[in-house]
Amino acid sequence: MQSIWNGAISFGLVSIPVKLANATVNHAVSFRQIHTEDGGRIRYRKVCELEEKEVPSSEIGKGFEDADGTIVPITEEDLASLPLPTTRTIDIVAFVEADRIDPLQMGNAYYLMVNGAPAAKPYALLREALRRSERVAVAKFALRGRERLGMLRVVDEVIAMHTLHWPDEIRSPQEAAPATDVTVRDAELDLADALMDTLGDVDLDSLHDDYREAVEEMVTAKVEGREPEPEKESAKGEGTVIDLMSALESSVREARRSRGEGEGEGEAGESGDKAEKDAEVTSLSSRRKTDGRAKTGSGSEAKKKSAPAKKTASGRSGSAKSGKSGSSSSSSSSSSRAKSGSSRSTAKKAASSGTKKAASSSGTKKKTASSRKRSA
Repeated sequence: MQSIWNGAISFGLVSIPVKLANATVNHAVSFRQIHTEDGGRIRYRKVCELEEKEVPSSEIGKGFEDADGTIVPITEEDLASLPLPTTRTIDIVAFVEADRIDPLQMGNAYYLMVNGAPAAKPYALLREALRRSERVAVAKFALRGRERLGMLRVVDEVIAMHTLHWPDEIRSPQEAAPATDVTVRDAELDLADALMDTLGDVDLDSLHDDYREAVEEMVTAKVEGREPEPEKESAKGEGTVIDLMSALESSVREARRSRGEGEGEGEAGESGDKAEKDAEVTSLSSRRKTDGRAKTGSGSEAKKKSAPAKKTASGRSGSAKSGKSGSSSSSSSSSSRAKSGSSRSTAKKAASSGTKKAASSSGTKKKTASSRKRSA
């Protein structure tokens, strides 16, 4: 493994000679700039703007541009005179818990390798001390002309070092926070938890760069003189509005399907089918129109439904009133029937007495008439 820096770890009065090597490798496909007319390479040359001619590297120095545009020359002697005790030293300043280091601060990763056989013993001592304490070391070191902050930790049998941004280089997250307050319901959180549980763990070694592989395949096809196979475009969700609950339910179902897990039966299956229908992505304009029609339709339906409800309510109150009046009328009718019965009996008595009087009167008249005939 090729080293990019040689120095020593300063651990109190113990000095551990080490070499610094990159812990990562970049597999990105790099391209050259060419002239599209004839395929010629585009190259940059360092030209002095005053003399308008190319300048060799031996004649190129450093300069600081002031606010007014003035260039202040800075020589290597000026930089060498500055106090920089960490030029060739990784100076450990503290040991802290690993969770004290914000991942936002972490930058490039390096391996610290033993530089010479005598350094093996103190190297192993520091490694095992870090492992047993379950802490990390915070250190200062100089690399590529500037002092940097680093974190030392144990990876298998090696001490690794991560560059750290200085605390004042971390921007406040408040600048990126949502401008408006958003309320998340418990039901949405439950679905998010279910999706997280369904996705579960993953083997990080199985993850790979699909885009880089596609670029390499395209380049290989062009080198071999054949046309590359067109890639299938994935569905894009830009400029769309989705139903969050339906999208979460569909995501849970899709994650379970991709992992070969069966879905529940009964109500769970029905709710899943409903969520699948509801989880359609619609454009913002059509969604607004649809929402407007839905609101209008629901309003008219509500009015239609409210009218029968009112009639039913009034019918119920009318029935209640008629029930009350019926009970009172039944009681009054019973008393009326009693009164009418007594009246009819009284009338019958009066009629019978009247008949008797009429009969006696007619008898008297008949006797008077017969007596008159006799006298005549």
